[in-house]
Amino acid sequence: MENQYKLEVKNLDFYYDKFQALNDINMKVPAKKITALIGPSGCGKSTFLRTINRMNDLIENTHLTGEVLFDGNNIYAEKVDVVELRKKIGMVFQQPNPFPKSIYDNIAYGPRMHGLKNKEKLEELVVESLKKAALFDEVKDRLDKSALSLSGGQQQRLCIARALAVKPDILLMDEPASALDPVATAKIEDLIADLKNNYSIVIVTHSMQQAARVSDNTAFFLMGELIEYDTTETIFENPSDQRTEDYITGRFG
Repeated sequence: MENQYKLEVKNLDFYYDKFQALNDINMKVPAKKITALIGPSGCGKSTFLRTINRMNDLIENTHLTGEVLFDGNNIYAEKVDVVELRKKIGMVFQQPNPFPKSIYDNIAYGPRMHGLKNKEKLEELVVESLKKAALFDEVKDRLDKSALSLSGGQQQRLCIARALAVKPDILLMDEPASALDPVATAKIEDLIADLKNNYSIVIVTHSMQQAARVSDNTAFFLMGELIEYDTTETIFENPSDQRTEDYITGRFG
């Protein structure tokens, strides 16, 4: 039986030098569900997201204690291959960041890096990834054109396709629609809803409406602490902590 939890975070503390950004976070992320992280700016949600695929390793003078278990294994254990880990736990950032290459090469880049050389298989994978990201029909006649020629919303879907091309289990999204207009945002939200059939998704969003629309579970962060974590319905309709209710009803943040 597939583990119903893809990720389990235990007693996680995270520090930027001496500043403690996360305080004793405990949380289980279910498989093939969308988990939203909400809270005011600077509350630790993006930092938390980046601990899940060790992106914070790239920042100097950071350290953490506690465990992040992915399929039962601690990703901070000594012999973990971080490149392999990030293949399994993909990430999409707030600003679309396509490579200054063709649309095709953006998608093929990761699989090539991981050793896929067969041209036919690469082609299949590029098409499949673009279809999964609901972008193929819009770009199929110009795969050799620069990815930078796409609109912002298309670039973001390209970045999602690029993350999917290496066949991850988990997709992390850091405010993936905040730089986009409402039409492009709606497309990204529809896409996220489709993707959860095959992937476990953790999304940071500053938009409470977006969290309510797309997620199954919601975690509310405040000042580096996980205040409340429950089904999205419970968090929005019947939160157990007054601070959650105050935030959701707009009394602060």
